[in-house]
Amino acid sequence: MTQIAQPTGKLGVLIPGLGAVGTTFIAGVLNIRRGLAAPIGSLTQMGTIRLGKRTEGRSPLIRDFVPLAGLDDLVFGAWDIFEDNAYEAAKSAAVLGDEHLDGVREELEAIRPMKAVFSHEYVKRLDGPHVKSGANKMELAEQLRQDIRDFKAANGVERMVMIWCGSTEIYLQRAEAHATVEAFEEGLRNNSPDIAPSMIYAYAALMEGVPYVNGAPNLSVDIPALISLANERNVPIAGKDYKTGQTLMKTILAPGLKARLLGLNGWFSTNILGNRDGEVLDDPASFRTKEESKLGVLDYILQPHLYPELYGGFYHKVRINYYPPRGDNKEGWDNIDIFGWLGYPMQIKVDFLCRDSILAAPIVLDLALFMDLAQRAGMRGIQEWLSFYFKSPMTAPELYPEHDLFIQLTKLKNNLRHLMGEELITHLGVEYYE
Repeated sequence: MTQIAQPTGKLGVLIPGLGAVGTTFIAGVLNIRRGLAAPIGSLTQMGTIRLGKRTEGRSPLIRDFVPLAGLDDLVFGAWDIFEDNAYEAAKSAAVLGDEHLDGVREELEAIRPMKAVFSHEYVKRLDGPHVKSGANKMELAEQLRQDIRDFKAANGVERMVMIWCGSTEIYLQRAEAHATVEAFEEGLRNNSPDIAPSMIYAYAALMEGVPYVNGAPNLSVDIPALISLANERNVPIAGKDYKTGQTLMKTILAPGLKARLLGLNGWFSTNILGNRDGEVLDDPASFRTKEESKLGVLDYILQPHLYPELYGGFYHKVRINYYPPRGDNKEGWDNIDIFGWLGYPMQIKVDFLCRDSILAAPIVLDLALFMDLAQRAGMRGIQEWLSFYFKSPMTAPELYPEHDLFIQLTKLKNNLRHLMGEELITHLGVEYYE
């Protein structure tokens, strides 16, 4: 059994980006801990975990099995390019109704965002006045580090996690400034264009010993320099891009097609959404970042190199369309052309009318609690066991990411069993028949 420090004291949850996802998460937690709503969608709050044999009947709640921080212990802080407090930002995002905002209005109004590190160069469809200025990017990183220290002191928190809930940045490839910690810090001092704002937040968090989660498809912490820094400073990192609507459906359906060895000719996906995320993704440079995250899922699940007759030549197209009337209520439509016995064609149609931030909020909660657990357990660097929550999971350089939702869930739960000294579940089951 791993030695895990107990979750004493308060846990600060720091959020770059106080928009639809961030405010839906915060307001949701405030409602839940007042007993005004249920934590639907949260594995840490509602999920169970089987221990031992099926005949033993041991299936405790995950939150009763591993030492997680309690919801009453969470304290929230944020950065944003707009000065709106969390209540005003939630009203503007228009995800939650008054029935979930008015009862916690005073607590939401008390959460006022700090000035953000932001550059219009990296998110071309957004701009705002509430931003930091500095001589170079290193100075901006130092300002963020001071924000973290000030938040800890002002709120009396024992531990912190940082979870990116900001917008999708333009597509960036790994560059020389990303290769080593030394090269990255030199890039900060020289204002390297290869260092985006999300990377500055990640660097600041790691330097302050704060676990960092990347909820967008940005490179952010997924570069050699910051992975090395996380390992050097014994800090957990995870990402990237919350797995919510259409990609969630793909990671549920594609494993089923592969399990039954049904072939795939093509998978066409289109989305309409009207929130700030949709506006940002209307820019081709930001969309390319998201597209890279969405397109890789099927290849890794279906493994066409192992099943060329079934998946060797399938066509995969993803589209995202900004449609303001829809707001946060995204619609993801999929046309799937499959084939079965003797090659006969069939089709599957999926029309998922989802609420993007409603699906993302419980992910933010689970990641905050699990990342805090990871740090208290002495885990560092990439937390691949949390791939369950991401479209484009981070892995060690020599590994391909595991995208099958059900394998990801098995990995997550087995990691929890391992931490607590319980037997891993293989589902072999021969012991019941011997």
